[in-house]
Amino acid sequence: MIRGLWTRETVALLTVAALMPLALFWIWFGGSAAVFRLALVLLVIAIWQLVFMLSRAQPPSLSLLVTALAIAMLAPEGLSVFQFVLGISFGVVIGELIFGGWGRNVVNPGTVALAFLGFGFPAAPWPVFDTPLAWAAIPAAGLGLVIGVMPSALVLAGLAVGAIVATFGLVSDPVLFAAGIVFVLLVCDPVTSAATTLGGWVQGATYGALVVLFGGAWSGAAPPQIAVAAALLSSLAAPLFDDIALRLWVHRRRRRYGRS
Repeated sequence: MIRGLWTRETVALLTVAALMPLALFWIWFGGSAAVFRLALVLLVIAIWQLVFMLSRAQPPSLSLLVTALAIAMLAPEGLSVFQFVLGISFGVVIGELIFGGWGRNVVNPGTVALAFLGFGFPAAPWPVFDTPLAWAAIPAAGLGLVIGVMPSALVLAGLAVGAIVATFGLVSDPVLFAAGIVFVLLVCDPVTSAATTLGGWVQGATYGALVVLFGGAWSGAAPPQIAVAAALLSSLAAPLFDDIALRLWVHRRRRRYGRS
């Protein structure tokens, strides 16, 4: 392996590359409105990165492309420019920049922004995704797995749970489609997802279980809102899953080799 190949910006760039199938399909179906929406999100995030760069001598990051795509695709529609900018700013600043930037954040900033917009402006309608766009999430997950920027255990767990949910019809198709897109954009974030193999499997299973639970019990919620809420809770629990996995590993080592 080339020394220093896996830098922060390399991971960000490869993550963008993995998401290209999803991004291109979304722009194809959304047209100029999607391009404008993405450009606005990019502008707001770039401004905040500039502010923190000047105040902390903190370099900007290509991760803004990943965050911008997630917010632009998933954010509720019909928001005023002020509401949209407020939600983006809250997610990026509170969810990422105050922790020191991408790579140090606890929760994906896109998840924070979407949760803020969804609960702050509940009357705004969420987007409806076409079937081809949902299918585009599969090659995006595959690319992320092959390239190595998405945790393999998490991706495989998500695909397995998705297949089970689809086979037995545990949720409606719109919820399943939204869950797949949110899974790739938010849950498989290389920074905030579980780092251990066991943790990845448990996080993927937890995300799927929450989607099924919310899809059946949360009446009146839009499919993307259900998926974003499941992504938020499963991501917050990822450190706990890793801690459990490490404790189990230490316990097995001690039983096999003794305390020394």
